[in-house]
Amino acid sequence: MDENNESYDLPDLSELDPLPAETVQDEAPQQYTRTATDLAPVFDVPVNIKAVLGRATMDVASLLKLARGSLIELDRRVGEAIDIYVNNRLVARGELVVVDERLGVTMTEIIKDNDTNS
Repeated sequence: MDENNESYDLPDLSELDPLPAETVQDEAPQQYTRTATDLAPVFDVPVNIKAVLGRATMDVASLLKLARGSLIELDRRVGEAIDIYVNNRLVARGELVVVDERLGVTMTEIIKDNDTNS
């Protein structure tokens, strides 16, 4: 995200046509595999990453009563996986870790398309 809090929607790269296979003199065509260098044009595109610890719902009256030290109970239990979003799309689940006195996330599960309910 940039200073203007804008997010960028990236195209779904899975819908791209496969790379063409060059034919060689023998019967079988040579197949190409995609590598990280094929994505070089998008390496500098910024993405928004969110690690969601949990969610809570409350009415406005309760929200206005919140003060320093107030507790907001989330819908997750201690040790339960947190959701990791890239550009508002659920892509992984992970565990909260501490690295050099800073919070981080270790990804424990990669979410494939159509697998968001597990």
